[in-house]
Amino acid sequence: MRKESDVKLTKFELEVMAALWELGSASVREVQERLPERRRPAYTTVQTIVYRLEEKGAVRRVKKVGNAHVFEPVVTRRATVRRLFDELLGFFGGSPRTLMAQLVEGGHLTLEDLREAEEMFERLESGRGAAVESDAVESRESRSKAAGRKAVGKGRRR
Repeated sequence: MRKESDVKLTKFELEVMAALWELGSASVREVQERLPERRRPAYTTVQTIVYRLEEKGAVRRVKKVGNAHVFEPVVTRRATVRRLFDELLGFFGGSPRTLMAQLVEGGHLTLEDLREAEEMFERLESGRGAAVESDAVESRESRSKAAGRKAVGKGRRR
């Protein structure tokens, strides 16, 4: 069995996994219906991806209801995000500073983001650890989605 950190996912596989992480466990049809309607792939396409994810060890079948198999994620969102960031850092020679400079230059990292990161470092140093980090990631994801909706409404991206 593979470790979570060994599972490499494509962009589309990540979209399917996001649906499964939200649903907890689901049939292929439920996963397909969770994908964005404006560019929703065919059922058979989603089925193929789910089966590939099963081969990779990212999901597993948990039961069968009628003719439909129900799948659940084996890899966590957190492990997947950690792997993606490790790969991304690799593109920048392992340097977080180079990555941050690119994010700042591209307008993707704000002073508010940096202040929040500083607060997170302080909380981590004070011993509140992984739970604080997890909460901060979820909080950031929620704000990012909201900011993205606002930016789209104004005809620009954040």
